[in-house]
Amino acid sequence: MKTRTRIAASVVLMAGVALGTAGCGFTATQATSIAYDASDGVSGTVGELEFRNAILLSDDGDTANLLLSVVNLSDKAVQLNVQYEADGEKVTARETIAALTTVTLGSTDEPEIVLENIDSQPGALFPVFLQYGNETGVELLMPILDGSMDVYSSLVPVEPTPTATPTAAATPSATPTPTATTAP
Repeated sequence: MKTRTRIAASVVLMAGVALGTAGCGFTATQATSIAYDASDGVSGTVGELEFRNAILLSDDGDTANLLLSVVNLSDKAVQLNVQYEADGEKVTARETIAALTTVTLGSTDEPEIVLENIDSQPGALFPVFLQYGNETGVELLMPILDGSMDVYSSLVPVEPTPTATPTAAATPSATPTPTATTAP
């Protein structure tokens, strides 16, 4: 009888230890069930357009390249409106997104939208409003990054290098030669 009691006590003790150590896991939120942006940028959705990893790339805080993946889930091409404020005025840039495609605006070999006069330094968040058609748009607070990370270094806008414009060489003109005149 002692053996039976001992076995029963051991089973109860093991169950108690197992429940006590695993009990925290029953009430804790699972990390995989939390939606978040696992990248440098932010995301959003407007109608059938999904925006992923939206960031601005700038070294000078005045001009920024919009790096944004746009997924068009509709069977129609749409015109994306990108609106921001510069020098107290609203500025709108437009880009057509083909049907059933994903395009990464601002990347190599893709259309580029350059925001000018934004007056926001790298490290800040800058509001950009995205909208198309009759859909209600979304404002995303996009992080501004500089080109210090290799993956973005070639995507930061650079000021155009002035090129020398050739000018026509001055043609020699005839120099008048003084002539002697007699005084009256």
